[in-house]
Amino acid sequence: MRRSDKKQIVIVSGSLLLIGILLRELDQIFIANIAFLLASAFAGIPIVIKAYQSLRLRIISIELLVTIAVTGAIIIGEYVESAAVTFLFLFGAYLESRTLEKTRSSLRSLMDLAPQQARILLNNQKMFVPVEDVKERDIVFVQSGEKIPVDGKVRVGHASVNEATITGEAIPVLKSKNDKVYSGTILDTGYLELEAERVGENTTFSKILQLVEEAQDSKAKTQKYLERFASFYTPIILLLAIVVFLFSKDIELTLTFLVISCPGALVISAPVSIVAGIGNGAKNGILLKGGEIVEQLSQIDVVAFDKTGTLTVGTPEVSSIKAFGISEKELLELSATAELFSEHHLGKAIVKEADKRNIALNKEPREFRVFKGKGIEAKVAERQLVIGTRKLLLEYKIQLDDKVRAYVASEEEKGQTVVLVSDTQTVLGVISISDQLRPEAVMAIQKIKQSGIKKIVMLTGDNIAVAEIIANQLKLDGYYAELLPEQKVERIKNLKSQGYKVAMVGDGINDAPAIASADIGIAMGGAGTDVAMETADVVLMSDRLDRLPLAVKLARATVLNMKQNMYFAVAIVVLLLVGVLTKTVFLASGMFIHEASVLLVILNAIRLVRYKDKQKNGIIEYKSNKLISKIN
Repeated sequence: MRRSDKKQIVIVSGSLLLIGILLRELDQIFIANIAFLLASAFAGIPIVIKAYQSLRLRIISIELLVTIAVTGAIIIGEYVESAAVTFLFLFGAYLESRTLEKTRSSLRSLMDLAPQQARILLNNQKMFVPVEDVKERDIVFVQSGEKIPVDGKVRVGHASVNEATITGEAIPVLKSKNDKVYSGTILDTGYLELEAERVGENTTFSKILQLVEEAQDSKAKTQKYLERFASFYTPIILLLAIVVFLFSKDIELTLTFLVISCPGALVISAPVSIVAGIGNGAKNGILLKGGEIVEQLSQIDVVAFDKTGTLTVGTPEVSSIKAFGISEKELLELSATAELFSEHHLGKAIVKEADKRNIALNKEPREFRVFKGKGIEAKVAERQLVIGTRKLLLEYKIQLDDKVRAYVASEEEKGQTVVLVSDTQTVLGVISISDQLRPEAVMAIQKIKQSGIKKIVMLTGDNIAVAEIIANQLKLDGYYAELLPEQKVERIKNLKSQGYKVAMVGDGINDAPAIASADIGIAMGGAGTDVAMETADVVLMSDRLDRLPLAVKLARATVLNMKQNMYFAVAIVVLLLVGVLTKTVFLASGMFIHEASVLLVILNAIRLVRYKDKQKNGIIEYKSNKLISKIN
């Protein structure tokens, strides 16, 4: 039934109930009873239909309990009670559906921001077309105040873009040539010409909407338990009602018992909280992939971080180059050419440095091989190169002489990540690379500690000297250095075997195995990273570390809200049943209290939509900064 139809039925039945009460006060009992019966019929028919539909599916529903109770009330001549119960039940259902929509307000507000049209170049003219008609590689024009309709790359123009719909960050981001932009974001000031790269359902914004919708429809363990409980509870109540009648011989008491026992507030106590919590997360650039994920996130007590791209900015830069036996330029040209196909942060940094120094890379590497967590091997200009860590060079039985060892040690003491470049016999040089801490990292770690997390550790493939410097700067509880991807997985499993609930935070690409092995995988993927959105349980779309403590606190607030609703719902049912059995609560008054409890549960859940992370004066104290482990 549509909500508008339900509203009309509520108005008609409510008006008839009110007319009946007024006529009864005027001693027009016969006409009053007709009004009560008409009110019962108008409000009762939808209830009976739903009860019948449930029975056809072999489900004993709440509507069936109400139908039996109302039918019995009419048979024994309690017309006021039958009219009041049907009206209150339908009115409560109407208010419930209307109020429940507010818990989805974050998703609806996102959907409202979905672009409807785009201005593209068509037949050498700028024309508006429906956004679904835009194709990849179309040229799209966006002016101030307009929504960006596609994911694309800037061809021409400069503009500030509000990316709050994707990242939750309201501060506009400057965009210029070759920068990425995302569908659903708003161009504040400026002008952009874009080349469409992803359109329609493939855009980041569409994928976020899809993920949030799926997450809000997914069920927490508690919710699944409550639904199983309700399927057994309702038949048990019918049997208990028969027992009550057999012992009391009081049909009115039995009918009241049936109505009051409806577990309406209990059944919705979990889903409304989950929907509201996930909606709040979406509004703040945090994708929580379902009710079960929210529950698990609320229970974590250890957080393990990757370093590069997670605790650091993830855009490492070459800080120094030391060549042995060849020139710096030749060393950089050889290593950059070898790294052309590399997807690793350090490899990209070397290629970027060659570009910065205007070194032309005219050749492509041959026989290119990647050794995860160690480095690469490639053939450049008939020269076989091995580039990476000391472990990789040792596997090739390439020894480091004293001069190279001393230089590497001095660079690592400065907190530099060193990349060794060699041929199959000797080391040709060392490239030092640095990566800055995220500006929000220190405060984020402090807030995570304050939230009650027992242990925060770092897992990194970097050398132990760099790991120690980062760990000391962030005051972590421990770190594990020089790890291969499979060793990160082992560390996660080891923490879990100690009884901890572990969350792994990484960039969603290189750390996929560790993220998958943790109780909760969290991706610092940033806007538009498909791998991050699909691999992890939680995605921080803003690519900001300070969103993580908010995600943890929001999960805990959601679970607390869900428990509050459950305890309140159970308490109301118990109190009402006591009132019924002691004959202090009657059919109509009991139904009124029951429906009021349903609304209170929903209103309590709506508070989550406005939940914010509160912090006094922005100051948090460290409780412990002791490093508990150093692993070579």
